[in-house]
Formats: sequence, C-alpha cells, structure tokens
Amino acid sequence: MTTQTHPVDHELIQAAAHVARTRCQGDNHTMAAAARARDGRIVTAVNAYHFTGGPCAELVVIGAAAAHGAYELDTIVAVGDRDRGVVPPCGRCRQVLLDYFPALKVIVGEDHRIRTVLITDLLPESYIWADHQLDAE
Repeated sequence: MTTQTHPVDHELIQAAAHVARTRCQGDNHTMAAAARARDGRIVTAVNAYHFTGGPCAELVVIGAAAAHGAYELDTIVAVGDRDRGVVPPCGRCRQVLLDYFPALKVIVGEDHRIRTVLITDLLPESYIWADHQLDAE
C-alpha cells in the first residue's frame, strides 16, 4: 500500500507545541493536540492522564472543538511535552478519529520526516463503526 502524503500544516504543529510547552505541567498533562476545523479555526487541548486510562489529547480536542461549534475537523496533530515533538495517535485514538472524521488528515513523523497522511492510512482495513450499525426504522 502506498501512503499519499498531503502538505504539512506547520502552524498546527506550532500551536500544539506551544500548548505542550506552556500548559503541560507534571504527570497529569503530558501531551497536547491541535486540530484545524474545516472553517480554518485551530482548537487545542491537553490529555488528562489517569491510571484508569484518561483521555488522550486527541480525544479531548474533539470535545473542545465541539464546545466551540467546530464539528468537522480537517487535520490533527499531537505533540509531547519536554520537546518530544510530534507523536502519532495511539490505537484507540486512531479508531475514534476514523469514526468521527473518516477523511481526517493526521500529522505524523519526526524531525525532517514529518508528513501528513489520511487517518485511513494509519488504520488500514479497520472496523468502521458506522458501517456496522443497524439502520433506524
């Protein structure tokens, strides 16, 4: 399978990196995410670590975007605190992102290998929740 890459949204990476540097404090908030809504707005969030599996920054940004009326996201990126750079979404986040935004672009990679790919490229042959729901009668 060949992964098609898309232009990298450096402003989005910078927004997430800024939040990671300035808002990620201690062990409870170690990741920041930034998403660009279809209307161009950037929404940011941090994770809420908890030993029971608190939400990742990518999931928190979905709720934050909705709270601001941004229900369609175009691109997302996560950045780690302590200058860890871009971090790819975990498996749970990949599935949720695919279910919410099947055309979403995700920024992945490190250093000079940063690239933007479709969420479907990160979760090939995936279970698509909407495809398995009974139609409402």
